[in-house]
Amino acid sequence: MNSILTSIPLFSNLASKHLELLSGQIQRQKYARNSIIIAEGDLSDSLYIVNEGKVKIYISDADGREMQLKILEPGDYFGELALIDQKPRSASAMTICDSQLSVITSKSFLKCLADNQKIALIMLQVLAKRLRDATELQRQLALMDVYGRLRVTLLASAKDGDGIHKLEPKPTQQDIANKIGASREMVSRILSDLRAHGYIDINKTSIVIKKKIPEKW
Repeated sequence: MNSILTSIPLFSNLASKHLELLSGQIQRQKYARNSIIIAEGDLSDSLYIVNEGKVKIYISDADGREMQLKILEPGDYFGELALIDQKPRSASAMTICDSQLSVITSKSFLKCLADNQKIALIMLQVLAKRLRDATELQRQLALMDVYGRLRVTLLASAKDGDGIHKLEPKPTQQDIANKIGASREMVSRILSDLRAHGYIDINKTSIVIKKKIPEKW
């Protein structure tokens, strides 16, 4: 469990003794297939780590249409900021198959912080870095054209599996367009060009990045 905790940016700089304290607060819960773990807009105060199974993260509109954001597998996690701010969830999470998750509640987490000021200081440093990184990324994206924003989004969203970088499940062209603030037609044109030149491959389930996508086209 310590190795899983260190994979979470919020805990990555903690010493082993602090990780042991957090590990002692973890509860394991089992969920059946198609169980809603959290719903968009709900008030929730827990961090979830996937131990077994798969979890779909998605958002939906007033008409009930869903947009899938990502699929989480063992070792992945979600909800870490709820440990601190306890704000409404920005997306929903549902199991795709029978799953087991580790859960840390805000109450347990904050007790660890109160009893160990060193942990609180490290948390502040990690959060400050994340804020700086997010601000820098937004600055870069604001100065990029559509191709640049698409390239960054593809690289940031791709996951490495057995040495293959791919976006799976495959986002729709409209999903990508909404994310980068472009038209679906423009996204379609750029993806077609990247595919024709051998940078990516698009199949029914994924977008595979075959070689380094150039910074400029």
